[in-house]
Amino acid sequence: MEMTPTDPPDGPELHLNAPSGRAIPESRIRMAFARLFARLELAAGEFSVTVLDDAAIRRMNREHLDHDWVPDVLSFALHEPDRPTIADIYVGLDQAARQAAEHGVPLEEELARLALHGALHTLGHDHPDDPVEREDSPMYRLQEEILSELPPASGSPGDPEVVR
Repeated sequence: MEMTPTDPPDGPELHLNAPSGRAIPESRIRMAFARLFARLELAAGEFSVTVLDDAAIRRMNREHLDHDWVPDVLSFALHEPDRPTIADIYVGLDQAARQAAEHGVPLEEELARLALHGALHTLGHDHPDDPVEREDSPMYRLQEEILSELPPASGSPGDPEVVR
């Protein structure tokens, strides 16, 4: 899949990329980012979301962060302070499928959640490391509020076949 820009030229841009060619829920991710941009009143910026398989995201984690495991999301803020956000976000498709199955949610919902999570980190939001404390953090609550505003996701929990 080629990278495709979206959104009007006067607002933040979103590029989606799936180098494996596997289908990703483009419309759901775009809706989630549109809500994020509106909620935070972002007038400019550029976000790239790339969905990778386990091997590729593990390699990135090892090469860039010196961690040798499969993460669910990696995010890199590439902008200077006080400049519009430029961000690269990498979401692990296989890990997202495992997490979706574990939590009983459709894969397309988990992919949107992870993309939003990475975007929030690049925008300066953070959360505690402890999983219990994380769920009560302002960042997590914002992420989940945005997801709750989207139409219900289709598909079964962890279903590897997602739609555009």
